[in-house]
Amino acid sequence: MAFDLRPLGKLLLRSLKALGGSTTNADTRSGTSGQGASKARNRRTAVERQPGSYPGDFRGRASVHYSPKPDGQPDPGEIVWSWVPYEEDHTQGKDRPVLLIGRDGQWLLGLMLTSKDHDNGLRAGDYVDIGTGSWDRQGRPSEINVGRIIRLDPQAIRREGAVLGKSQFQQVVQALQARP
Repeated sequence: MAFDLRPLGKLLLRSLKALGGSTTNADTRSGTSGQGASKARNRRTAVERQPGSYPGDFRGRASVHYSPKPDGQPDPGEIVWSWVPYEEDHTQGKDRPVLLIGRDGQWLLGLMLTSKDHDNGLRAGDYVDIGTGSWDRQGRPSEINVGRIIRLDPQAIRREGAVLGKSQFQQVVQALQARP
């Protein structure tokens, strides 16, 4: 005699989720479990809006460096997903990929990615082509907007998407430094 235990399993998973103690599929995909899963879950919920008030975009020359480390923490040179405030209204924003380039005190500094082609394959204005990568599940070519440096709360980083190659990172830095 066979028993179908799936309904019982689903009930247990829902109960654990309600208590905040389960490992979700997203935690499994990101390679986290236990305490790591709890931290990932906290970061994932923080993505809806950054805690506290947004101090505004970074102005001036950023101290840029490339230092990705496979330690689960967001580092310059990595493409991460986070809540990004809209330029015209910092109280609103959306979840999107961002290339981390450095720090400003407690804040991480980042540049937004887009899959919308702004330059038809050429360097145009504030956009630099970086090609495709694991940060985009659909495999679309991406560009980085070097015209706006965003401050991100490290706790609001939802997940790491990929490490950008050092030569690509240098191209982005050159475009960033060439801006007036």
